[in-house]
Amino acid sequence: MDDVFRAIGDPTRRRLLDELFKRDGQTLSALERRLPMTRFGVMKHLRLLEQAGLVVTRRRGREKLHFLNPIPIRRVHDRWVSKYAEPWAAALTGLKQALEETTMEKMFEIYIKTTPDRLWQAITDTEMRGKYTFGAVVTSNWSKGSRYEGLGHGTPIFEGENLEVDPPRKLVQSFRALWDEHVKSEGTSRVTWEIVPVGDSCRLTVTHDQLREGANGQLYGGWPMILSGLKTLLETGELLTTPGSQRWLEAAG
Repeated sequence: MDDVFRAIGDPTRRRLLDELFKRDGQTLSALERRLPMTRFGVMKHLRLLEQAGLVVTRRRGREKLHFLNPIPIRRVHDRWVSKYAEPWAAALTGLKQALEETTMEKMFEIYIKTTPDRLWQAITDTEMRGKYTFGAVVTSNWSKGSRYEGLGHGTPIFEGENLEVDPPRKLVQSFRALWDEHVKSEGTSRVTWEIVPVGDSCRLTVTHDQLREGANGQLYGGWPMILSGLKTLLETGELLTTPGSQRWLEAAG
């Protein structure tokens, strides 16, 4: 967390985060045009934001796109911000950026001290999945082309197809939310889980794309809480108390 506070302590780096909040997935050239400094200066600040985990990048042809990663800020919130400040904190991690493209793409990256096999198990095991996905019962045979579904109190809340299954490295799924009529009308999007071993840890990147421009924030707004809960479970064996899990427990009671 020292890297996070060091990164956001500089006004230029906060400006870069603001620009990515307004429009995610920008190139270095696009960001350079928005700041009164040299290309080298922008690169230097972006490098520090990447090191802190606040910005993640992805190659798209010859372009390198930069995405805001809200998970480090979410973890600061989970550690120190009281539940009474949740509406304010949610404004920091909300992902309602308006993009110029016809579809949206959201990326979330987190480092977890675990093995690829154990991380894959946590993603695909019904019992483990329920501990950090707000109690949802997720079932599938996890083969390519197979169906998966998530149930909440016996009611379908999401479903999809396993498009690519490459354990313990990559899982690509179609995703359709079912928990209310507003999210049902959004149709089908796509979620990609990518696991890369890094020393004694793993870098987990979740990409939620093929979302329509201006899609309902409920579709992707829960990822920071879910992935923070996954990290806590695998590293400590404990359950992370989040607003999502609190709502789940209230409904279960």
